[in-house]
Amino acid sequence: MFQTITSLLIEYGPLGVLLLAFIDSAGVPVAVGMDALIIYLAARNPPAAPYYAAIGVFGSAAGNIVLFWLARQGGRRFLSTQAPPARTLRFRDWFQRYGLLTVFVPALVPIPLPLKVFVISAGALRVPLSTFLAVILLARTLRYGGEAYLGAQVGEHSAQYLKDNAWPLLGAAVGLFVVLYTLMRLRDRARGPASDLG
Repeated sequence: MFQTITSLLIEYGPLGVLLLAFIDSAGVPVAVGMDALIIYLAARNPPAAPYYAAIGVFGSAAGNIVLFWLARQGGRRFLSTQAPPARTLRFRDWFQRYGLLTVFVPALVPIPLPLKVFVISAGALRVPLSTFLAVILLARTLRYGGEAYLGAQVGEHSAQYLKDNAWPLLGAAVGLFVVLYTLMRLRDRARGPASDLG
């Protein structure tokens, strides 16, 4: 069923890409990955590569906002009944300080990391929407823009290139997380004592 729906949406061109990016980021599984689709479209029509990347960014941002908003509505009630208020507050403070790194890295790197889990956490813990949206837009712009460029330059072999380099990309994602987390910890130490999960 998902394969049929995905195929139909692809036939609609840019509108189909927009809808696929939206439903994929909103938590509905699709039969084709957005990364492969953007690479394919950019390879097929290199001059339109930036256009397809922008459509993917916009659709993905909209879908993530929907998932974020749903988590905010339902998560607030869940946290109020399932977690001690003090622990919830400490975790919320930690997530608002460092947790968006766990949104940024999987949103940026085209490997299977559980982005939706962190989007839901951000919504449930009431991270400011503007901050969340800025992280998603930055990560998706870098990701889809890079893939569109890769597709336009390398062509049909781009997807295989990403598959062949999945482990180095994963290592880069972990390394990026560690570096950014360390920088943020150093920044907090310079400002004063930071609260922890204790």
